Amino acid sequence: MTSDEQPTRVSVYDSFAEGYTAENEANLVNGYYQRPAMLALAGDVSGRRILDAGCGSGPLFASLRERGALMSGFDASAGMLELARRRLGDDADLRLADLGGPLPYPDDTFDDVVAALVLHYLEDWGPALAELRRVLRPGGRLLVSVDHPFAMHLMHRQAGREADYPYFGTTNWVEEWSFGGQSGMVSIWHRPLHAMSEAFTAAGFRITGISEPEPDPAAREVFPEELAAKPRFLCFLFFVLQAP
Repeated sequence: MTSDEQPTRVSVYDSFAEGYTAENEANLVNGYYQRPAMLALAGDVSGRRILDAGCGSGPLFASLRERGALMSGFDASAGMLELARRRLGDDADLRLADLGGPLPYPDDTFDDVVAALVLHYLEDWGPALAELRRVLRPGGRLLVSVDHPFAMHLMHRQAGREADYPYFGTTNWVEEWSFGGQSGMVSIWHRPLHAMSEAFTAAGFRITGISEPEPDPAAREVFPEELAAKPRFLCFLFFVLQAP
């Protein structure tokens, strides 16, 4: 997302922070798909210093901390950070910062960074990836989840917008999101898989894993009808990257 669009995104999340958090906690794609997949990719995190980039209200931060990680987190939305502080306590290391700009951490601070569903808000991934690489120790990992590019292509094609959002282009789309009776226009950047991989390697990362996982097994009991019809689905794409 460009610098002039960034305040709009922040104010949108501030306006529906509580409604978004309530839905995000236990829905299929976040509570039973995206977060379990990120935790599985993280593996044993006991004693590891981990930065939650774009931590929102802190659900992934909390889960990693429960597994023994030493957590820090930042987000561009003050409203989301307030909810994170309620969840995590006043002693949690939470900071207001924008992924698109300089981060308030020294070089080589973290063993891992998790960036869950945040990079796709940015038009240019270069500065953000450079900063995340800077704060990672040599050999550290960056764990990323983003909107699956082909899922987004299918969505636009089914809506008759394929010409406006071609798969191989880097294009911006704006959608109205509503939570808790409030709504706002959210801006997302679509890019194809090759553009993602090129951005990661240009920033000096080595791609060590790409995942299209199944939902958490517990989802079958909570969402039996949805998963009976479609036990696997395209939604998010997951990367494991290693710093040099």
